[in-house]
Parts: sequence; structure tokens; C-alpha cells
Amino acid sequence: MEHNHNHSPKLENLSRAFLIGIVLNLAYVIIQVIIGLKINSLSLLSDAGHNFLDVGGLALSLLAFKLAKSKATEKYTYGYKKASIIISLLNAVILLISIGAIGYEAIFRFQNPEPIPGKIIAIIAVIGIFINGISAFMFFRDKDKDINVKSAFLHLMSDALVSLGLVIGGITIFYTHLYWIDPLLSIIVCVVIMFSTWSLLKGSIRLSLDGVPENIDFSKVEQVAKSIDGVLDFHHIHIWAISTTDNALTGHLVVSKDLTNEQTNAIKHKLKHELEHLNIGHVTIEIEIGVKNCEDEKC
Repeated sequence: MEHNHNHSPKLENLSRAFLIGIVLNLAYVIIQVIIGLKINSLSLLSDAGHNFLDVGGLALSLLAFKLAKSKATEKYTYGYKKASIIISLLNAVILLISIGAIGYEAIFRFQNPEPIPGKIIAIIAVIGIFINGISAFMFFRDKDKDINVKSAFLHLMSDALVSLGLVIGGITIFYTHLYWIDPLLSIIVCVVIMFSTWSLLKGSIRLSLDGVPENIDFSKVEQVAKSIDGVLDFHHIHIWAISTTDNALTGHLVVSKDLTNEQTNAIKHKLKHELEHLNIGHVTIEIEIGVKNCEDEKC
């Protein structure tokens, strides 16, 4: 029976999801900017800026998936798969920059709050809840398979929560006329962006530095290898991400000196098969014979 170990999200489905998300959110940004300028609402304008960066992030993520499918060449032996990791890091940095800009303007507005119609803010924010909620739902199934999909899902969900906050704030302004609530909401937007971006930033930096991907348990890899009959040890293990969906491993596998070549090859095949279940598809193994727990780097 043939086993399918491809845990990567399908490009066709994601392309459609990204395009729909881009169109919906870009339309919402335009609405926010027009209304925000008309009523002079910092909370709407700051959220519009955040949403516009998310639109850019969605576009970059879509580009990353296209590049990840590129073929290898003599100069780029992995193709352009690494671009997906670079783009996820760029998305995180852009979002953090947006926090500084929004926060700076919010502090200024605290000193000079201006009258704004809270009812309109609430109505526009309700639209945002639906748009961001629908967009996020399209990425829900694949959010744990790729860091760029996870990024899109987290940002869209945080946008929906921010919109919910704007609804509450708009209603509060409408009934209390406490106009300083508008810049306060902008600060809340910043905090939400910070929390949703921080894990993305850490994950992107980890992959950029060829760290072990977050969805791979290093000790589990060792355990699986050593549980195979005939394996004495598994060391000099290196695990890293080729892209946000493809992972690679190299290691030294110590096997019993009593094994035949056919048995050794069978062990290698079984190990590679097991590693595919752990989301490691590119595996290079060097065989060592009959030496267990060797401390010499040359062995």
C-alpha cells in the first residue's frame, strides 16, 4: 500500500485562500481609510494601517509558496524554498514597525482627544469582524502545517479581535462621549499585534538560523532511530528547515557489525520512512559499523 507523507498544504487551495483574503481585506482597508479620514478616528486609521500591512503580508506569503515550488538549479540546489522563511521573518519585522508608528500617534492623541462618532466606528468594526473571520477560517485547516499559513491565520484572527474591541469602544464613545477611548483602542491594537507577532518572529528567527523547526521533537527523532532493531546509536544529528514546509536531516547511524548490506539498507529505508511521519522528508544518513557511543569526532 502506498503511503502519502506529504503534510504540506496544497498550493492551489492556499492560492485561492490568499487571493480571497487579499481582496476582502484590501476592500476593508479602503473603507476604513475613507471613513477614518472623514470622522478623524485614529483607531480606524491605525487599524487600517495594520490591515494594509496584513494585506502585504498575505501577498508576500503567497509569493513564498510560489517560490517554494521552484525547481533546483546548479546554483540554487534547493531552489528558492528558503524565500518562504525570509518572507515570514520580513512579515514579523514589518508588523513590529507598525506597532511603533501606531503607538506614537496614539500617545499624541491622548494629549489632544478629538470628538468622533462612536456609532460609525462600531458599524465599520462589525464589517471587519466578518471579513477577518471569514478570511481566517480559510487558513484554519492548514495553520499548523506552515509558519506562513500560521502567520496569516494569527494576524487575521487578531484583526477580528481588534475589530471586536473597536465595536465595544465605539459603542462606549457613543454613550459616554469619552473621546480618549479612541487612542486607547489604538494602544490595545498595538498590544494585540505584539502578542500575535512575537511567536511568529521567534519561529522565523529560529528557522533563519537553521534551528530545529518547532514542530519537530529532537529527542523523538533519536528515540525512533534507536528503537529499530540492529541500530546501536544515532548521533551527529542535524535538523533544519529548507522552507517553511520542508525539513531536512543528516546523521550518523551506528549499526551492528553482524548485519549484511541488505539488512543495513533495509534499516536506512525504515528510518527514512519513520522520519517522514515526523515531517522530515530530506534525509541523509552516514552508516557506521559496530561502534556505540563513540566520543571521537573522527569516528
